[in-house]
Amino acid sequence: MAESSLCCRFCQTRPQAATRPHSLPGVTENAGDRRRIRGGCHSPRDFGADLLRFQQEGAARGPYYSGGMTWLVTGGAGYIGAHVVRALQDAGIPALVLDDLSSGHASFLAPGTPFILGSILDGAQLLEAIDEHEVTGVIHVAGFKYAGVSVQRPLHTYEQNVTGTAVLLAAMQDRGVDRIVFSSSAAVYGTPDVDIVTEDTPKNPQSPYGESKLIGEWLLRDQAIASGLRHTSLRYFNVVGSGDPTIYDTSPHNLFPLVFDALVAGRTPRINGNDYPTSDGTNVRDYIHVADLAVSHVAAAKRLDAGEPLESAYNLGSGDGVSVGEIMSTVAEVTGIPFTPEIAPRRLGDPARIVAAGDLAARDLEWRMRHSLREMVSSAWDARRSAER
Repeated sequence: MAESSLCCRFCQTRPQAATRPHSLPGVTENAGDRRRIRGGCHSPRDFGADLLRFQQEGAARGPYYSGGMTWLVTGGAGYIGAHVVRALQDAGIPALVLDDLSSGHASFLAPGTPFILGSILDGAQLLEAIDEHEVTGVIHVAGFKYAGVSVQRPLHTYEQNVTGTAVLLAAMQDRGVDRIVFSSSAAVYGTPDVDIVTEDTPKNPQSPYGESKLIGEWLLRDQAIASGLRHTSLRYFNVVGSGDPTIYDTSPHNLFPLVFDALVAGRTPRINGNDYPTSDGTNVRDYIHVADLAVSHVAAAKRLDAGEPLESAYNLGSGDGVSVGEIMSTVAEVTGIPFTPEIAPRRLGDPARIVAAGDLAARDLEWRMRHSLREMVSSAWDARRSAER
């Protein structure tokens, strides 16, 4: 498509689009006047800043129209989403990325990856993306992912994770897209009183984030009953590591970035409690490599494409977990920065051990732990250092 026919190379949207009937509430018929702050074309006051960031991060300006059967990856410029996109591309499956870059980075995208700057809250933009790229399936990764912060920002969390998912499902139904892989969370279980979490463990989310993910699963379930939507949800605890040195975890709330930031700044990382009934007294949790997670997202998409049966939800878990103390020791070995963690009091409600069983995912979704703890830490550290160069 000629560049002059687009609104701009940044948002890759058309200034005018043919009127198309649809059923989404609140969506105007003319695509040309739909783009605002949440859409692909921002208002003049913030468009320039976003464009500058987009250019500086070296995002790929791939072809606007990819053709063929395409999987839309919402949140595809984020840490997890970008790995999913790479896994799709490695499998020869065309991928389209929609991301508002609120926590993602356009530089995480491989050259030539079709990218739309936009929000899942913009139903009109979703319709246009599905039409222009012949989208046949969705891997839904976008969302507000900070469990702790969600307690202070419940309305924002529900808007992004619940309303956004509903708008996405409405657009899919409107255009006959009938398959979706939902990147859910083990936060739906809350703090269970069992050591090993299975898919049947009672759901008791303890934060608006966990609640919003569970509601997302309910939306998929109910939409399947109403319209025949084919779907599955993937639940997991802590995602770490890097499958590509250009993609790294930038969350200000996750363990690995927090530890790395502390070491780089000359501070000593902290452990909350060392008197738990575990091998070294520290919490045991599930940590899985992001590239392994991405493989199973793609495996789920392939099964949906093939019309093969899937469970409504799968845990992507290690089955045994590692302790926070083990992680700290491995970080010191990998980084070459010796330290002894500070010991802080236990956090209220923190269980000694929570890990997820991944047996069903191993059966259906090519799930397995392909990376050791040392490989998880070293790949994350290498990606972090690469980003600083």
